[in-house]
Amino acid sequence: MTLRRLILPAAVLLVLSTACAGEKAAAPTASAAAVSKVKLGFSAWPGWFPWQVAEEQGLFAKNGVEVELKYFDSYTDSLNALATGNIDANSQTLNDTLASAAGGAKETVVLVNDNSTGNDQIIARDGLKSVADLKGRTVAAEQGTVDHYLLLLALRKAGLTESDVKFQPLPTDAAAAAFVAGRVDAVGVFAPFTTTALKRPGSTAIATSSDFPGAIPDHLVVTRDMVDTDAKTVQALVNTWFDTLAWIGANRPKALEIMAKRAGVGVADYETYDKGTTIFTLERNRAAFADDLPASAKQISDFLVASKLVDTAPSLDGLLEPKFVQAVQP
Repeated sequence: MTLRRLILPAAVLLVLSTACAGEKAAAPTASAAAVSKVKLGFSAWPGWFPWQVAEEQGLFAKNGVEVELKYFDSYTDSLNALATGNIDANSQTLNDTLASAAGGAKETVVLVNDNSTGNDQIIARDGLKSVADLKGRTVAAEQGTVDHYLLLLALRKAGLTESDVKFQPLPTDAAAAAFVAGRVDAVGVFAPFTTTALKRPGSTAIATSSDFPGAIPDHLVVTRDMVDTDAKTVQALVNTWFDTLAWIGANRPKALEIMAKRAGVGVADYETYDKGTTIFTLERNRAAFADDLPASAKQISDFLVASKLVDTAPSLDGLLEPKFVQAVQP
């Protein structure tokens, strides 16, 4: 299992027993029936593992949609698959979606899965206690990824830039391994690779996504063509997500087993990711589309350009479509 979340770019858990159990998607209706088969991608991030629960519990079928659920070891590959039309929908960050749009991809955010609230981390070796201590040090992260983005945010907050550190671009799994082996001084990684990195004695997280509220939202993103030509299928996927959260809230032990297995970690480790991702309820989804997401998209877009992670700001026209979460019956 390797990557999640590229900026070209948050665990599940769950808070779910309390935050999500009270919100349930609409029962399948004729409008959700007889929709076409859809290829749905996801990768290694706790906020996306509920899709595995949906598949194993038959919740896609309940909503009348046939899904080929495709797990990507490389998150980057999932982004490329959506951008090239090899899948119809993908789980990805707003950062990545904006970067893809800057490159000409026609994609639409239809659902907020979560916000990263601590599961993206800059982890430093013993003796480095703050981001300011990274000056002149070697820091690894996957170039262009959301944790590269987090590193840039943290450096800027500390009055530094990337030129103040020795940045070593490595795939996320390799970056974590290099840090544990002592080959770099700090690393930017996301869960579950945070668990790997923190195995280095004396290591500690010196900055996390909790320091930058709302900076790393995760979404269900579909092709613009799918929104225009097969809205019933998109609605079925969105309905399935909220059915899945309700199932997880009512069946937490079994859900944890399913998600931990998909993550390749034990249930105890998986539970440690709980506070690091805030799963969005239906109410929070609606509020985000109305208020937070448009502002976040503009802010992230401006930052990507200023940090030279993209050449030009993408058009935000058609990027956000709230009608699907608005149509879900609580």
